Amino acid sequence: MSTSQPRRMGQIIRLKRDSLQAYKECHKAIWPSIAKQIRDSNISDYSIYLDEDSMVLFATMKYTGNDFEADMERMKQDPETQRWWQMTDGMQESFVEGSTGSKDSKGWWKPLEEVFRQE
Repeated sequence: MSTSQPRRMGQIIRLKRDSLQAYKECHKAIWPSIAKQIRDSNISDYSIYLDEDSMVLFATMKYTGNDFEADMERMKQDPETQRWWQMTDGMQESFVEGSTGSKDSKGWWKPLEEVFRQE
């Protein structure tokens, strides 16, 4: 999909309760290669929020590139990103029916529909 304006995105996934502390710790010390890969994939303004009652993680980001699918494919092929996902996928439970992990073509984090925005 080509885009000329930033594409705003929201996604959800469930965090396993017994992984709460480990998940927070790994994101406090995100690997520099992962932060760089996110930037190199034209993703900015990226945040992950947690509702600890439901253990739902909500991510929001902007995609500023011109070919989202190609950028995400390059991210999937990056060995360091694959190592990061191997670690974090085990801490999560996907809402995407039948998904096996971050590299699955179905997706891992469930995309959300934006129903309202005010800037």
